[in-house]
Amino acid sequence: MIRSVVFDVGETLLDDSREFGAWADWMGVPRHTFSAILGAVTAAGMNNAETFQVLRPGFDLEEERQRREEAGAGEQIDETDLYPDVRPALSALRRAGVWTGIAGNQTIKAAGLLRALGLPVDAVATSGEWSVVKPDPEFFQRVVEMAPGEPHEIMYVGDHRDNDIVPARAAGLRPVLIRRGPWGYLWAHDDVVVQNAEWVINSLSELITLVGQTSNC
Repeated sequence: MIRSVVFDVGETLLDDSREFGAWADWMGVPRHTFSAILGAVTAAGMNNAETFQVLRPGFDLEEERQRREEAGAGEQIDETDLYPDVRPALSALRRAGVWTGIAGNQTIKAAGLLRALGLPVDAVATSGEWSVVKPDPEFFQRVVEMAPGEPHEIMYVGDHRDNDIVPARAAGLRPVLIRRGPWGYLWAHDDVVVQNAEWVINSLSELITLVGQTSNC
């Protein structure tokens, strides 16, 4: 039985196109160049932060993020960044009596922006607030502490093999890979994902059916 569903943020709930485009503009590179390098870094199995190092060796991400904020070009999250299936899926889970939460590798500011959207969830947390970043096992221990139920009663939904699926499985959670965004598409049929993800979905709307199936097991 599934008692809780916890969601990653980027390319799970949010389309990251605007934020990636903003970084490309800030760095003074064409957006298609930034996207191509991001894809190459992803395919090589590296962390997406390496994209910045390829484009500008020695790039200090936190320093530049602060500079963006001071220049009035900081991160933004609004309704247009949500994938279309997000609100309907979250609302359906809530009607079914499932506890829902958000926990991803985002800043403290992003946590506030997510809460301001008024999504039908029970809790929002980010790595910036927790001071621990996926795939650190402590992050997923915090997920277990946040969400009701034993680990095997908690789904963790994300798009990233190494940051979401593998560490969620190691923590005893029920990992779900969503096939969207560069990582989700690239790794949907990856052997490691096949071994560790309990389910691979194409839309968040599939979750309510999966939760129902587990209740009948």
